[in-house]
Amino acid sequence: MNDQQKKLDIALLVGRIIVGLIFILAGWGKLTGIEGVQGLFGDVGIPLAGVMAWVVALVEFVGGIMVLVGYKTRTAALLLALVMVGAIVFVKLSQGWNAMRLDMALFALNLTFYLVGAGSMSIEGKAAAGADE
Repeated sequence: MNDQQKKLDIALLVGRIIVGLIFILAGWGKLTGIEGVQGLFGDVGIPLAGVMAWVVALVEFVGGIMVLVGYKTRTAALLLALVMVGAIVFVKLSQGWNAMRLDMALFALNLTFYLVGAGSMSIEGKAAAGADE
């Protein structure tokens, strides 16, 4: 592995740790306060608010774990990016730039993980390295 690839893998690992922890905590907060999330989703006009609150909470929590460890990262990252699009469109857009900065950064990072993958310092990377041996 060359030096540039090592740097990319470290950057992906750091990004996955931060993004994964953010979504795990956000998802856990939603799962443990689901009634409030359902109410908020209804208030901002999200269709099927009761169901979508559960979907978003589970995508954030489980997807966050998947991104953190680098398992099925592209699938999890795509779902998390879509959650961020929903958050921006339904909640943050009307509140202006300051309200949506974090959501846009999380969208961009998840889009990066979707396009690039998890890197070698992940469950996926270890499995691929084991298959090459």
